[in-house]
Amino acid sequence: MSVSATSAPSGYATPKEKIPSLPTRVSPVHHGAGEQGRVYFIEEVIRSTALYDLLKILRDAGLPDAWLASGAIYQSVWNALTGKDAGHGIKDYDLIYHDEADTSYEAEDRVIKQLTKACEPLGLPVEIRNQARVHLWFPKHFGMDYPKLGCSLESLLYYASTTHSVAARLHDDDRLQIEAPFGLEPIFQMQMLPNKVLPNQQTFTQKATRLTKHWPELTIVPW
Repeated sequence: MSVSATSAPSGYATPKEKIPSLPTRVSPVHHGAGEQGRVYFIEEVIRSTALYDLLKILRDAGLPDAWLASGAIYQSVWNALTGKDAGHGIKDYDLIYHDEADTSYEAEDRVIKQLTKACEPLGLPVEIRNQARVHLWFPKHFGMDYPKLGCSLESLLYYASTTHSVAARLHDDDRLQIEAPFGLEPIFQMQMLPNKVLPNQQTFTQKATRLTKHWPELTIVPW
């Protein structure tokens, strides 16, 4: 199942100031029960932190099929739920795009350098990858085959944990779009669930070890 939202309800708050944590401002109860409430929760977290500024930079870069994905989103939610600072435990900010026109390393490297420079004022460590060429380097790097992706969102299907499969982008009219092919509930339950579509247990275990150090509230469902 996937979820998608590109508009907010009437009276939806979009605060301009960036605040360190959000435990008293946002809650699933505030937005109502269910998946749509979880989408609105994530939208408010994004708009209330530097993630919104990062998404504006990504949008304005004009890259094809570009999204902010995974850790920066679900970890920001965890920080909001547990009252931690907004950037607590976030190792990097994954920016993905899909460009089949040129899948060379050189083309991707140019994008990495240009977008990294554009993000410098935010002081956030960004990781930028063209999803159209992941299948070219993944087997050598990780020792397993990886499918050729038809779009950026297909990459969410192959993360080591389905909990981490979430992405966001900002449209030209400032509407946020949230995508989560496995649903959002495990993020809010603070459960890390395995995704066995690839034999990726080592990555899952390594991530679980790191994440539980920063969020001891996290429950790890064994591989």
